[in-house]
Amino acid sequence: MLFALPDDQILYTALVARDVAYEGKAFVGVTSTGVFCRMTCPARKPKPENCRFFADVQACLAAGFRACKRCHPLGTAADADPMIAALLDAIAADPARRWRESDVVALGYDLGSVRRSFKRQFGVTFLEMARMERLRLAAGALAGGVSVMEAQLEAGFDGPSAFRAAFARHLGVRPSDLAREGQLRADWIDTPLGAMVAVADKRGLYLLEFADRPALARELRALWADCKGNLGFGRYPATDQIEAELTRYFSGQSARFDVQTIGGGSPFSQAVWRALQAIPAGETRSYSALAETIGRPDAVRAVARANGANRLAIVVPCHRVLGMDGSLTGYGGGLWRKQKLIEIEAQFVQEKRNEQS
Repeated sequence: MLFALPDDQILYTALVARDVAYEGKAFVGVTSTGVFCRMTCPARKPKPENCRFFADVQACLAAGFRACKRCHPLGTAADADPMIAALLDAIAADPARRWRESDVVALGYDLGSVRRSFKRQFGVTFLEMARMERLRLAAGALAGGVSVMEAQLEAGFDGPSAFRAAFARHLGVRPSDLAREGQLRADWIDTPLGAMVAVADKRGLYLLEFADRPALARELRALWADCKGNLGFGRYPATDQIEAELTRYFSGQSARFDVQTIGGGSPFSQAVWRALQAIPAGETRSYSALAETIGRPDAVRAVARANGANRLAIVVPCHRVLGMDGSLTGYGGGLWRKQKLIEIEAQFVQEKRNEQS
């Protein structure tokens, strides 16, 4: 059985106490430093509002945190396996390097062994871990003012076959098992912030997510179950429409999305998503303010869960929700993307002011 994380207050108390009961079962990401640590890390403890808690190393890496050099959250596996230690050192020595399978083989390692060892210890493969490190560097570059195109993490695909292979891997099936003329059809859309996966049918858009979002596999499997496996590759008009609307959005022309969306979810979740879409581009809200908007001021946690369950990134703008203190909080596409989306939308507000003056 997987370890279910308790609430943040319990976890923060355990962090301050360096409770060994949570060793290996929970990790803390510190937003003020960009570092993730063991719960028993001897470093001075961060403020509660700067802590994000995760169940595993994979989630920490996917959220853009780097391993602490004091408590070495990757260290146990590295100490136990010289191969892992050597490859982790290789990433640390050249974090911007784009690793390929041939590079691993050139170092004298068996690809299968490397894949199994990293997957067993960290929940991600070596190549995925290296890619996450490049993503983290891209986030830092963007925060430092580098242009999107210069810092783009290149999370896209080389072509249709690479996309089909990655998509099928998320579902745990072979590409040939996917429907030729699916009721739902999936394709990818390239954006300045990385590739996005779009799933649509004749009626509208069901899913729009960044291709490297950790929750994407779960969301795709849910759609697969809903349509009883009648899911394939290709496009419907909704896919072309959202691609055109995203192009206008990222080029600063328009923050309006008119594509027909089919979000599913409970009536409560749908109410939250409608409230999100009512937030003007360039403005933000807190979770508590969002709860007030839908008439449920007592349901802040439920609002946060509904926000996280949104599977129509950007169109349903969950990136416009911040912490009570105005800080960036969790975003499935990565905090660096959330920051960049907010910066993009601030430009719409400025241009509108310029037009009115």
